[in-house]
Amino acid sequence: MDFNKLINKRYSVRAYKTKLVEDEKLAIVLEAARLAPTASNRQPFQIIVIHSLGKEDKLLEIYNSSWFVKAPIILCICGLPAKAWIRKDSRKYLDVDIAIVMDYMILAATNIGLGTCFIAAFDETKARKALLLPDNVEPILFTPLGYADDLPGIRKRKKLEELVRYEHW
Repeated sequence: MDFNKLINKRYSVRAYKTKLVEDEKLAIVLEAARLAPTASNRQPFQIIVIHSLGKEDKLLEIYNSSWFVKAPIILCICGLPAKAWIRKDSRKYLDVDIAIVMDYMILAATNIGLGTCFIAAFDETKARKALLLPDNVEPILFTPLGYADDLPGIRKRKKLEELVRYEHW
């Protein structure tokens, strides 16, 4: 698909069909994560693939929205702070790396007909417990992964003139 069409097609899916995601499609999404650029190419992340069937109650503790558990797969991107690049002025790039990885995954998913929704507003303590995360691993983002059972609404975006400056502030 043409990239401009792809980015216009992507939206935050909040209703999913129960249809299972094919292993081949999951592999495409995960491969996109592997290929995503990260600071100093450190790839300071791990992805947890969660098959939601039978785990709905535990998943609802992490993010309490019924549509979240309707998708057949939930992906959690975890950061590995000890492996992340830190700039000389101590600015940490772990969250930037994870956001890029998520963007690659959601665009790859959209390209092959799957829906996603970028989720950061989850209960970290409950996520840690449910996913048995060690102390040195941070759950940073989740997304459901499945076939959309809704249609995109009107996406509100600022005008380009409100977002871009040339040459100086």
